[in-house]
Amino acid sequence: MKILIAGGGIGGLTAALCLSQAGHDVTVLERNTSFADVGAGIQCGANAIKVLDSLGLLPDLESVAVQPERVEFRDGVSGDVLYRTEFGQLYQARYGAPYLHIHRADLHDILLAALVKRDSGMVMRGASVETVAEDAAGVTVTLRDQSTVRGDCLIGADGIHSIVRQSLFGESSPRFTGNVAWRGVVPVERLPHDFMPTQAINFMGARKHMVVYYVRSKQLLNFVGVVESASWNNESWTETAPWQELKRDFAGWHPMVQQVVEAVDRDACFKWALHDHAPLTSWSSARISLLGDAAHATLPFMASGAAMAIEDARVLQRALDKHDTPMPGLAMYQRNRLSRTAKIQRDSARFGTLYHLEHRWLLKQAFNVLSVVGRKKERFLAGYDANAVELK
Repeated sequence: MKILIAGGGIGGLTAALCLSQAGHDVTVLERNTSFADVGAGIQCGANAIKVLDSLGLLPDLESVAVQPERVEFRDGVSGDVLYRTEFGQLYQARYGAPYLHIHRADLHDILLAALVKRDSGMVMRGASVETVAEDAAGVTVTLRDQSTVRGDCLIGADGIHSIVRQSLFGESSPRFTGNVAWRGVVPVERLPHDFMPTQAINFMGARKHMVVYYVRSKQLLNFVGVVESASWNNESWTETAPWQELKRDFAGWHPMVQQVVEAVDRDACFKWALHDHAPLTSWSSARISLLGDAAHATLPFMASGAAMAIEDARVLQRALDKHDTPMPGLAMYQRNRLSRTAKIQRDSARFGTLYHLEHRWLLKQAFNVLSVVGRKKERFLAGYDANAVELK
């Protein structure tokens, strides 16, 4: 099939690689003319890594990623460990692939290089989608410069503000979730040499939390600090904010948090609002479907947004390959992804509530429960293999 993909992010590029690997004619329509070294760290569990490994990318990933030994959930002020789960070789043996921390830009670069190596003309840059028209024979995409591109089907991997989503379901603004997030990376040489072993720590407190972990072969420490806020008035999706606000938001917290705050570049404190959409009951038409945040924008509290897009990519390709025309393939793709991604959306929101509990006693009790059910949730995420799961 001739398949158009709107959006050259992690989900769109992974889908392009999966579909091209299967022999489809793929064109990625990316609105930006160049790709900047943007974003910060992401976490990829075995469910995502299995797809990337099947594309031959694991050696490149391991050359720049970090494999954490464990993750700890701690009281934000005292630093007391409330819950710990082991990763490292134990996790890899259990699920057949490693758990990796990687800089978003590094993953994007690896995906893009693999795609360009396969076909340098597969990505159209500066191709901003304006309108979409579907007919019995195919899909026509009109770009901002009024040129058109024609294909058998179109995949909207164009993010939470998806134009393709709007073409299917009309205008729908993302909803502000009441959380804003600080993000950034700190060169490790600015931190004490014994700052932290190779692990991740989630510091939690009343109405806020901060997650820290290493990326880029332990050259950088990634941090994300989420703070509840009544409103978000700036129309910019991301913006820099005064360092003093970051310092104030985490005043009185554990010394490790203070060390991160003191080490960050004063003029590179990025702050963005966390938005999502309510889970959809449908995201496909006869020749158009959605992928990643365009379909199921997810809060980051289960570190699974990128992983869900990567899973989508492989299931999409497998579903299309089972049919001669797009419509039944896209229907199968949707049927096999709706409930899983909706559950991740709901569970991620619940974990955000858990991390921000005001009463320490309640938080400890919650993590006592998590110690019992945590492995089940881990299996639900990591045990999923998009390369092999039965499609119905």
